[in-house]
Amino acid sequence: MRKIVFLTGTRADFGKIKALVQSVENHNDFEPYIFVTGMHLLHEYGYTLIEVERCGFKNISTFHNHTDEATMDLTLAKTINGFSEYIKNVKPDLIVVHGDRVEALAGAIVGSLNNILVAHIEGGELSGTIDELIRHSVTKLSHIHYTSNDEAKKRLLQMGELEASIFTIGSPDVDIMFSKNLPSIDEVKQYYQINYSAYAVAMFHPVTTEIDEIEDRANQFVEALIESEKNYVVIYPNNDLGSKHILKAYKRLQGNAKFRVFPSVRFEYFLTLLKKSDFIIGNSSAGVREAPYYGIPTINIGNRQLNRATSSKIINVPCDKKEIQKAFNNLNTSSNELTNSFGKGNSAELFLDSLESTRVWTINHQKQFQSYE
Repeated sequence: MRKIVFLTGTRADFGKIKALVQSVENHNDFEPYIFVTGMHLLHEYGYTLIEVERCGFKNISTFHNHTDEATMDLTLAKTINGFSEYIKNVKPDLIVVHGDRVEALAGAIVGSLNNILVAHIEGGELSGTIDELIRHSVTKLSHIHYTSNDEAKKRLLQMGELEASIFTIGSPDVDIMFSKNLPSIDEVKQYYQINYSAYAVAMFHPVTTEIDEIEDRANQFVEALIESEKNYVVIYPNNDLGSKHILKAYKRLQGNAKFRVFPSVRFEYFLTLLKKSDFIIGNSSAGVREAPYYGIPTINIGNRQLNRATSSKIINVPCDKKEIQKAFNNLNTSSNELTNSFGKGNSAELFLDSLESTRVWTINHQKQFQSYE
C-alpha cells in the first residue's frame, strides 16, 4: 500500500485538497496521511484544525509552526524542521502540496531533498505578491503537477517541466462547489446567526510586497464598506505579514449591525454564503475563482489577484475609497455568466485515475529541464 501525505496550512488550501484526500481515503492501494500546521492551529483565526478533524480522516497529525507574522522565513524554517521529522517516521511514497504558501514550499523542499516524489496542486497560476515567487519555486521542487487548466499547463512547459509530469484536473474545490451535500442558506444563516436577507461577502488579505501601504489600504477598505450602508459577512484575512493592520481596522466594525465578522467559516458553509450573496468584495482568490462559477459579481481590489482569470462580472479597482464606491454602482448583476475555466467538478476522479496509473509512479526523481522549440 502506497502512503500519500497531504500537507495543509490554511482553511483555503484544505478546501482545495479535501476532495482529493476523500478520493483515496477508502482505496485499497493507498493510505492517506494529513499533516496539519499553519493557520489551522491558531485560535485567533478560528482554530480550523476542527474542520479537518470533522472529516473523519484516519491519519491526522499536527505541528505548530507559527513564529511571528513578520518572519515568514523563520516560519518556513520551522515547518521544514517539523515536516522533515514527520516524513522520516511515516516514510511516504508521495507528498502532495497545494499552491503558494510557505507550508507548501517547506513540503516541497523536504520531499525533494529526501528523494520523495512531490506533487504540486495548482502550479502555473499567476498572481501578485510573494505568492508568485513561492508558487513557481514549489513547481521547480516538485516532480508531478496537477494543473487547473491548459493555460497553467502551458506556463509549466515554459518553465521547462516535462509534459509527462503534468496532469490537468481542474481546481479540486469545484468538486465541492457543486456537491449535492452543501448546506442550505437557511442552515448556514442559522449556524452563524446571520439575519440579513441580502448581503455581500468581504475578504481582504495583506499584500506582503506592499507592506508600507497595508494600514492605509485596510482603513480605506473598511471606510468604503461602512459608507456603502450594505450588509456584509466579513471573514478574517490570512496571517501573512500585515494582517494585524487589517484586524485592527476591523475593530471599527464592532457593534455595527451591518456587519457579521468571523475569524473563519467552514468551507462548505462559505460556498453556500458565496453562492447566495449579492457580490464579493476584497482581494481573495474566491472573487476570481469561485465567484464566477456561481455567477456572482466581484469587486476585486488592488494587485493581489493581478493577472488572474477575468470575467465581465469582475470589476478591478485600486484600493481607494472613492474608486471602491464607484464600483458599487457598476456591479454586473445581469443573468448568470457561468464559467468552466477551472474544470468541471471531477478533479478528485482525475486525480485518483492518475494515481492508479503507472505514469505517476515511474516519473524520475531526478528532475530534468525540457526545452521546447
